[in-house]
Formats: sequence, structure tokens, C-alpha cells
Amino acid sequence: MPKFTHLHIHSHYSLLDGLAKIDDIVSRVKELGMDSIAVTDHGALYGAVEFYKKATKAGIKPILGVETYVAPRDRFSKEPGERYHHLILLAENEIGWKNLVKLVTKAHLEGFYYKPRVDKDLLREHHEGLIALSACLGGEVARALLADKPKQAEEIAREYEIIFGKGNYFLEIQKHPHIPDSEKIEANLIALSKATGIPLVATQDSHYARPEDAEYHDVLLAVQTGNKLSDDDRLSMKEDNFAIISPEDMAKRFSAVPEAIEITAKIAERCNVTLALGNPILPDFPKPPGKTANDYLRELVMQELVKRFPQEEQTQEVLARINYELDVIVKTGFADYFLIVQDLVNWAKTHGIAVGPGRGSAAGSIVSYIINITDINPLSYGLLFERFLNPERVQMPDIDIDFSDRRRDEVLAYAREKYGEDHVARIITFGTMAARAAVRDAGRAMGLSYGFCDQIAKFIPFSFKLKDAIEKVPELAELYAKNEDAKKVLDVASHLEGVARHASVHACATVISKDPLMELVPLQFAPQDQSTIITQFEMHAIEDLGLLKIDFLGLKNLTIIEDAVRLIKDTRGVDIDISNIPLDDEKTFQLLQAADTTGVFQFESSGMKRYMKDLKPTRIEDLIALVALFRPGPMELIPTYINRKHGKEKITYLHPIMKEILESTYGVIVYQEQVMDMATKLAGLTRGEGYLLIKAVGKKIKSLLDEQREKFINGCLKNNIPQSIADRTWELIEPFARYGFNKAHSACYATIAYRTAYLKAHYPEEFMAGLLNAEMSDLDRIALLIGEAKQSGLEILPPDINKSFVSFTPEGPKIRFGLLAIKNVGSEITRNIIEERIRGGEFKSLEDLLKRVQHKDLNKKSLESMAKCGALESLGVERNQVLQNLDDVLRFSSSLKKGLGDNGRANSLFGAAPTPTLKLKPAIPAIKEEKLKWEKELLGFYLSDHPMNSHTQRIIEAKASSVETLRKLKDVNGMVRCAGLITKVHKIFTKTGQPMLFATIEDKSQQSIEVVVFNSILVKNAAIWENNNVVLVDGRMNWRDNEPKIICEEAVRLEA
Repeated sequence: MPKFTHLHIHSHYSLLDGLAKIDDIVSRVKELGMDSIAVTDHGALYGAVEFYKKATKAGIKPILGVETYVAPRDRFSKEPGERYHHLILLAENEIGWKNLVKLVTKAHLEGFYYKPRVDKDLLREHHEGLIALSACLGGEVARALLADKPKQAEEIAREYEIIFGKGNYFLEIQKHPHIPDSEKIEANLIALSKATGIPLVATQDSHYARPEDAEYHDVLLAVQTGNKLSDDDRLSMKEDNFAIISPEDMAKRFSAVPEAIEITAKIAERCNVTLALGNPILPDFPKPPGKTANDYLRELVMQELVKRFPQEEQTQEVLARINYELDVIVKTGFADYFLIVQDLVNWAKTHGIAVGPGRGSAAGSIVSYIINITDINPLSYGLLFERFLNPERVQMPDIDIDFSDRRRDEVLAYAREKYGEDHVARIITFGTMAARAAVRDAGRAMGLSYGFCDQIAKFIPFSFKLKDAIEKVPELAELYAKNEDAKKVLDVASHLEGVARHASVHACATVISKDPLMELVPLQFAPQDQSTIITQFEMHAIEDLGLLKIDFLGLKNLTIIEDAVRLIKDTRGVDIDISNIPLDDEKTFQLLQAADTTGVFQFESSGMKRYMKDLKPTRIEDLIALVALFRPGPMELIPTYINRKHGKEKITYLHPIMKEILESTYGVIVYQEQVMDMATKLAGLTRGEGYLLIKAVGKKIKSLLDEQREKFINGCLKNNIPQSIADRTWELIEPFARYGFNKAHSACYATIAYRTAYLKAHYPEEFMAGLLNAEMSDLDRIALLIGEAKQSGLEILPPDINKSFVSFTPEGPKIRFGLLAIKNVGSEITRNIIEERIRGGEFKSLEDLLKRVQHKDLNKKSLESMAKCGALESLGVERNQVLQNLDDVLRFSSSLKKGLGDNGRANSLFGAAPTPTLKLKPAIPAIKEEKLKWEKELLGFYLSDHPMNSHTQRIIEAKASSVETLRKLKDVNGMVRCAGLITKVHKIFTKTGQPMLFATIEDKSQQSIEVVVFNSILVKNAAIWENNNVVLVDGRMNWRDNEPKIICEEAVRLEA
């Protein structure tokens, strides 16, 4: 077999252009018996670390490269129609890799114009350690040859050779006989090589792994361009073979220039980049002069100790745990990590930003607790440090932090300010084609109808792979077996599934680097946001490089807590230290036992409410357990836990040691930490070994399972545990470890849940106001919460120019709508109105409002909207009166603005001008139906009444269910009856041309459900399906995508 290496390969990280995933490339290279390969994606290094790791693991030399774009003049020039040229760059060594990273970064941050572009000045600056190939037909040399300019081509080639140095620049030759231009320049390239002495190098420009992938790649290109396969003049590469082909095939293709094959192996031999993976590179936290990170952390812990543990609570257990953790932290070299994280958390707290009590296994650290990273005392809950930082296998600890979602970006800004803009960046993430999207996209490209593909897609459960869905969903399996179009689109989609589709910013992952990031990681602007710089490596690659990744999570529930605490202070003058509320509060547990948990973090789903009523929790441990158990798998243990808590089921333990471990959960294994305790106390393993046991069992690899089982059983026998008990204990551990939950994380989230329940129990108005404010963008959610508030006796008051603030606020035992909730009333005018009201007192009349608030946004739209929803009624004007006199009102406002000088007073040659007055003509008051219509239009809800209330008696007699009741019928697909107001109607035509429609109806709680009306029903009652009609519907419940629908079988209109 000739020695040959592919040096021009595109993976799926050439977004929507390359089809091959990294695994496909590596397996294809192994299949062909090759020992090295380059990946050269378009303009980016997205897959470089993944490629390096997987190729190295497979025994293949990875050659790191990129197909860059070269600006024709300079990278800053952005003239319309300006072209760019392709150029392949390969990293020869570590210096070359660093230069490649810098070039790619600068191409994005400085040269982006349709594509990320370098220029020749940049290439000169960063050429060292790089090998360059002249690229495909889009290369600068090839374009000159295609234009019949051989002299210009020679000048270009020599210029590149000078830039990169003799022996570092090669003329790339490709053999695609079905592409005319490729054949056209082949002889010219050979001649140019002879004339210049610049060697030829043979490449394939592969965009997929195997020849049979060509048709799937063609569909991918059609998806990228929005074309159908049948379209003429679309982008396509189907004329030729762009697969990764064997060295023998390449040698045959290039038999006329065998040296072009041989040189690929020589280039591959020269490329020897080693990425240092797995070695933590932590930023240096600023410390007092003369202090090491280890010294400073220990000093900080001792300084803060008394705040968490008063002198009398500093037991031997506490001090021993502190010293043990500090020793491990020092030994593993992570002191700076703890200092950095505590600084971010404490900065947020001192700036009034709500921070979660912890997240994940970090709550298992007493050091984290003492220095304020977490609010959970690990000793109180039996949380284990080794679950967080395992001395048996040193890995970067993972501390994720929850902040108020409204103010999280302030903490990110602080990190950038502290460590430098060039040391902090958000992390990229890639959207890949999920099964459903792949079916819809492939079907559209193949010319199949949307309705047909959508029907297929909806059979695929979320998170299922296509292969699994075809095997496990009977309807899909039948379609696949019997419908040729369905089979074809599913086969094509299965090859697109998992392919990277687009790049975006990860929701929370951020990297903080010791050195400027450009020295280590390629960067770019976030898509559609040139104010945000992101890494080109996703978070796993960032961690592989040893860089510090912190997840800055925005949690809405913390914003709710933050708002509620502020409102309590504003309205009642009470300061709530939410971190130090009593954890045995009777009123809070009464609320939880009654399952009055709408708005309570973690506990507001219908399933959770059902279990909460049965559980009747009496301690925080019950909440922690419920958070851990309420998931697929362990959920089946919830009834056992509940029955044992209430003495309805006997608790048995295999061994007295098991009682010590499981007593707090009534003999039910709930947490990973309990399994670690079993490994330690029964089998004599270290805590670190116990955690490795959990990880190994979770992977379900038989060899690992057998190894861990033997270790556990032998350890038990050495500790005089009988063989039968050791075996039976392992039988409990093995299935549990696959779905066991981290108690530290459960404790953190149960604590947030308890805090929200505490606020709801003691301060319902402030809590509900905070909750409503957090959900302002979700009208369905607001409707549900307003209904909940009314049911619990909280009255929701309409917006009022004299009472409302920006958002929802408590007003005694009631809650007032905010002015900003009114459509067409913006934040500036809202703020202006409130500031003036605070300064000068309530507005006495509409005239007084217009005289005192002379803002440009107090205009026709905002005045009309405030009038329609009743916000101006406290000024003594009726809604319709303002609307009928609106032109006069606006003229009056305009005359006031014209008559004001710089000092805000009227100008006149003869002193003070007479003050104009506003006189409104009488008008017929708006009727109830108009008011309700306006409220819905401008607030999104009915406030003063609901059209459904006119039909209450008829609905009761018909025994119609509420939407809320229907939503609780998760497993029911039987007949139901529901009444509602039609709020939306969408009519479509089926493939046979028959009309059908989808109608949204809402009940008086303003919760909605979709009704599907097929043609057989529609022909009987077409006239009733209009907006604002009230209908009584009989039909079958149908659940799809976790949303209920009613398939209508009969419907009548209810008359008022």
C-alpha cells in the first residue's frame, strides 16, 4: 500500500457543508489502514480537540489544520462583492498550533466579512510552524490559472512561498474528473510546479467519509441553502466523489504525478503537535503580598469559621473535616479555584444579587460552606467531600453557581473586569440535528410535503434516536415498513442526525484563563452578537485543556426570592435574611402538606403535588428525598418511602450498618452518598474508591462491573460481613447506581424550594408579586398564576396611574398590576410617571398628568392604551371619554410642550402666558364587553371579569371540566367535555384538500387548550368556530409533545 495521508478533510464542523462526524472520519481511516489524517474545517477549529483525542486514542496521528479564507487586499477592507481565497494551513509543531489559533481568532475578530478572513500581513506575522497548501479551486493560485493568467499564478505562488518559507508551501492538486474546472487546471498546476520548484501535493477535499454518503451529503447541502434536490443551479457536489478514499485509489488517480502522493506522507511526518490535555491551568487569584494561594485559603477559612460555626460548635468533627479538606485541596493544587469562586459569590452577595445555596456536589465541601460558596452545612446532611473532589482520581472540581437570572450578567462583567477582558469568554455550543428536525429538514429538501414529514416527526419521542424510535414506536415502525417515502426520509434523516447545524453561546458556561485566551483557544464573535466573544471550543474541550470553566447559571426562582425579599422590605419594613430562616417552620410545612405549591421551586408539577399530599413532609430531609426520587427510575420508590414514613410498611435492614446509613430515608436507598457510605462502612473502601464504584457501575460496562463487584464483596468478607448479605447488598447497589442522585444537589435545590415555600406561606402578596414579575413574558403562565392568586383570596388590581409602579407590587392584601405590563407603554415613560408621582404626589386629573409629565412617550399610543385598560380612571375620567376626546387631549399636551422654555416654564414677551385648561366633552361610557376586550388586548388578560362568567350555570349543568383538570389527566386518552372562549383559530387543508382547523379555547381561569376539528365535524358546525365565541366541546384527550389536545367529536356554541 502506498504511503499516503489525506491533508484536506472537512468534518461536520464545516457547518452544513461537511457531513462526516469525527467518529466517522477516525473509523474510516482505520478501515482503510491509514495511520494519519488532517482535519481542515472551513475558517474554524471547532472540532480540533475532539479530533485530537479520538484520533490519538485510535492510534492515528492527528494533523491539526484549517481551510482559512484570505482577503484579496487586507482583512479590514469590506468592499461589496469582494471575494476571498481559500488556503489550507497545517500545524507542524506547537509554535504552529499557537499561530494557527491566533490566525483563526484574528480572522473572526478583525477580518470577518461574510467569512472569517486573514490577510497576507497576518500570515507573515504568524507563519512560523505552519505548512500551507494552495487549496481547492477557490484558492488564489487556482483562480489565476482558471482566468488564464499563468504569470499571475506564478507570482502568487512565489509570494506564498516567501511568506511561509521554502519547503513549507505546496501546490495542491485534486482529481475530480467530473468537475470541468478541476481537469482544466491540472496540467497548468503541474507546469507551475516545474517552473517554480514548488512541490505538488495530492488531496481529495473530502466532505463525507464513505462513497455511499454522497446522497446524504447532497441533502445536507440542500438543507444549508434552503433548496430542494429537484432545484436547478443549486449548490451540489454530487457530480464527483468527495469521500475519504483509500491510498491505492489516490495513487491510481495521481499516477501521472506519484510525487504528489509521496509528499503527503512526508508532510504528515513533519506534523507533530502535542496538546497538553488534563493539566489544570488555573488563573492566579490576587492575594496579599507574600501569601501563597494555599496560605491565603487556609487563612480565609479560619477567619470565616466563626460565622458558620460559633466557638461552642467547633467540634473535633468540624475541625478534622476542615483540615482534611484543606489538605486535599492543597495536595491537588486547587486553592486558587476556591479563592476565585468564593470571590465571585461574595461579590454578588455584597451587591444584593441573589445566589443559590449551592449546586451539585460542591455542597459536600465544608470549606465551600465556610467561605460562603454554599449555604449547606455538609455535616448536617451527611454530604461527602469525595463526591466533589476525589483524592483517588484528581480532576478539576466543578462548582456551578446559580444567580438571579436578571442580574447574572453583572457577575460576568465583574469577572471580566477582575481578570481582564482577554482572559474571560463565554463558551460556544453546537446545535445538532435532532431526530425530529432531521426528518423535517430532509423531507423538505427531498420535496415531500410538510404535513407528511411533520406527521412522521411527531411520532418520534423527544430525546429518542431515530433508530430507537423506529424500533420502539409501533406507528413509526409500521410507516417505515409500509410507506416507501417514509422509509426513504427516515433513512436519509438517520445520516443527518447528530450533525452540527449551527453554533451559539452556551447558556451559562464561561472560561476564565490565566493567560490571554488568544494564546490558548481560538475565539470568535457570538453569532448575531458582535459584543460577545466566545471560544471556538465547546465546554468539554475547554475542560480537556485544563482551563477553568465555571457555569454562571441564571435561575428565575432566585429572582423571585430576590424580588419578594425586596418587596417585603419596601411594604412591611421587614428585613428577611433568607439564608437563615428556620428550617422547621410550621406554617411552611402546612403549606407543603396541603400541596399549595404553585410557584414553589421543584414542587409545582401535578405529579409532585400528588406525592406531596401523600408524603405530608415534616422535615427538610423529606424535601431533599423527594427532589432526588422524583425522576424516571427512582420514582417507583416514592410510595415505599411515603408508606414507611407513615408506618404503613415495615422497615427492614440487611445489617445494622445499613440501618445507620439508611435510617434517614426509611431504609430506601435514595442518594449516591449512601452507596459510597456502604462501600466505606461495609467493604472498607475509601470514600474516593466508593465514588469510583458509583461511576463504574453507572457506565454499565461488564468488565468494570465485575471488577467493582469483586472488590466490594471481598471487602465485605474481610469486614466479617456474611457472603449472603454482601451479595444481597450488591444486588441493591447495582441497579441503584445507574439512577442514584447526588444528595448534595438535592439538598441545595430542596433548600431553594423551602425558601420559596416559606415566603409564600408568610408573605403571600410579596411572593406572588415577585412570581408574576418573573413570568411577565409568558401570558399563559401569568393567567394560571392570576387564577391561583384569586383562588387563594389575593385580589389582582388593574393598573392605575396613581398606584401602579413599574411591575406587579403588593398593595395591602392585594396585588397591583404594573404600568409596564400595559401594551404600548414603555419603560421610559413608566419610569418618568412614577418619578413625578413620587416627587409631586398623586395626579389629581388628566390635565394635571399632562402638565407634570411632558415626556415624548406620553403620546397617542400610550394614552390610548392606559385609558382603555382603566389606568386613568383614578383621574376622574371614564375610559371612553378619554378615547372620544383623544385628539383634544393630544393638542392640549402639544400646546403645553411648545409653551415651555428651558426652565420648564411658559415663555411670553409680556411675562407669564395664560395657562391653558383641558375641557373634555361628555361621552357614552364603554360597555362591559368593550372593557373586557380592551383588557385582553392591552394586558393579555381579563381582569375586571371574564366572558365565560356569563355561562357559569350552563357549564355547571353540562359538567364540563376545567382546563386545569384536563391537564392533570396525563395518562387519560378517553372522552372529555370542556367549555371555553375561542381565542385563536388556524385553518389548514389536508393532503386530500379537505379543510380542518385547530382552535385554542380558554376557560374562566384563562388557561387554554387546543381543540383539533377534523373535516367530518367541521362540516356540521363550521359557523361556530370564530374568535370570541364560547363553545362546549366533547372529544377525546390526546397527548402529543407533552401537551394535551382535544380531538373534537361534537361541539355547540353557548349563547349568553
